[in-house]
Amino acid sequence: MNSDAILGELTTILRDVLGDDTIALTMKTVRSDIASWDSFNYITFMVVVESKFGIKFTTADIEAFANVGEIVQKIANLKQQS
Repeated sequence: MNSDAILGELTTILRDVLGDDTIALTMKTVRSDIASWDSFNYITFMVVVESKFGIKFTTADIEAFANVGEIVQKIANLKQQS
């Protein structure tokens, strides 16, 4: 799965979590760019992402992601290893 496909899946997941079909994620998107993407919704998003991709992030990973691009890269790396 390439980065664009992963980004598309993340966009769909976040739209579902936040109930907002207007969200368009980019690799540079940060949580503060999206008003309703608070810490609770971030954790919900991460749990859904783990389930969708069949992966598991460490707590350190979840706390360290600076932007969506870092999440995409981590997913790509974890999927390569499996």
